[in-house]
Amino acid sequence: MNGGARRAPSRTLGFVLLVAWAVVAAACGGSPDALVVYSGRSEALISPLIEEFEASSGVDVEVRYGSSADLALLIAEEGDRSPADVFISQSPGATGFLAEAGMLAKLPGAVLELTEERFSSAGGFWVGISGRIRVLVYNEDLIDPATLPDSVLDLADPRFDGMVGVAPANGSFQDFVTAMRQTVGEPVTAQWLSGMADNESPTYASNSAIVEAVGRGEIPLGLVNHYYNFRALAEDPGAASVNYYFPASDVGSLIIVTAAGVTAPSDRSEDAVRLISYLLDEDAQTVLTEETFEYPLARGIAPWSGLPDLNLVDGLTYNFDRLGSELAATRRLIESNGLTGP
Repeated sequence: MNGGARRAPSRTLGFVLLVAWAVVAAACGGSPDALVVYSGRSEALISPLIEEFEASSGVDVEVRYGSSADLALLIAEEGDRSPADVFISQSPGATGFLAEAGMLAKLPGAVLELTEERFSSAGGFWVGISGRIRVLVYNEDLIDPATLPDSVLDLADPRFDGMVGVAPANGSFQDFVTAMRQTVGEPVTAQWLSGMADNESPTYASNSAIVEAVGRGEIPLGLVNHYYNFRALAEDPGAASVNYYFPASDVGSLIIVTAAGVTAPSDRSEDAVRLISYLLDEDAQTVLTEETFEYPLARGIAPWSGLPDLNLVDGLTYNFDRLGSELAATRRLIESNGLTGP
């Protein structure tokens, strides 16, 4: 039932950086006059917003796409030579990593105030653009909702052997594991990861692949971000996949934000701040919630009507600043306990 072949962890930091550089270097020709964005969010999501920003501001933007974690490692390796002006991360862990490394500049207070305080860096180095909640997606034709666990930790129990799809290399999964380490402790987290590996939990490259597998009955359960299932249902309203929200006090209900910051080496910080401010503008926030079904984080912007109220769901809001400093250790912990992706 595995969604991909399991392999031993063998990638060194140098190899990661080499692969990341190959990805981003191929993505653009390199204009010296453009505002350079390294984006861990997909081109399909970010490109329309960038085009609108270019049209309204007159600023040329060059975007380099890749994995959030790999791009963060690349910026850190490039140091003061980095061409990046803005970093957009799928999750706050990679952004926090750069803040810890001194590679992000402080944002103006006026930008930070566009969101609630809990959705930005305490040090002012990044701001949340959109949010999502970790959920357990399940196939309603295969699973009785009454049998769903009260805690994400229960998924390591042998009764869920081979049933729960995960994406170990995904940034949101890694942030979730980091939050788990900090809330329930390293030993419990390691035991959970080991249990998931012992259960031969099917591994996938992405959240969307997990939701698709659940929808077609390949697996009955999967750990994902909430909006992936809403996207699947928009394409196929008859799909059998349903989101299950863990209790608010459980780490399984973690709220994760897409984060953006200005790089410390940037000599175009003014335009960089303009772009981040635009992403928190009503028009951009409306696109994010109505087309991707994420939660808008700018104050006063209502979420898509089909989303549960964020305050009612009341997911666990973690201290996001602590995610970045633990990113590398979390990746090692995931791999050392045998949970490796396809």
